[in-house]
Amino acid sequence: MKLLVINGPNLNFLGIRERGIYGNQDYNYLLELLESKASALGIEIETFQSNCEGEIIDRIQKAYFDEIGGLIINPGAYTHYSYAIRDALSSIPAPKIEVHISNIHQREEFRHVSVTAAVCNGQIAGLGLQGYLLAMEAICNMRV
Repeated sequence: MKLLVINGPNLNFLGIRERGIYGNQDYNYLLELLESKASALGIEIETFQSNCEGEIIDRIQKAYFDEIGGLIINPGAYTHYSYAIRDALSSIPAPKIEVHISNIHQREEFRHVSVTAAVCNGQIAGLGLQGYLLAMEAICNMRV
């Protein structure tokens, strides 16, 4: 099975941006963590990060044609207002999980609403980078 992980705006600034919220580990650490977990699960993983909404939509659409086995997405700030990303996600029949490093429900009010979660099988928020690993396990269990 091939799993796609998409990270939206500012995720490439992990370890730099708001460390009290997002932690001290950098983006390369996250990529290594994902690769290690994929190896342990016996699956293939591809990661993609963009600060541009259109590029994220293009990659989601490509995932449809690639017939991926599952998709994990952290849309970043697009979570709260990108109906275009929501529409692209709704086209993917594979299991999808939305992940947020911080607990968006405990932060500023505008972060409480996710327009993308409704087209995902689940949402994991507030568990730090561990949330990605839990999402990987969940998708593997959905595919059984």
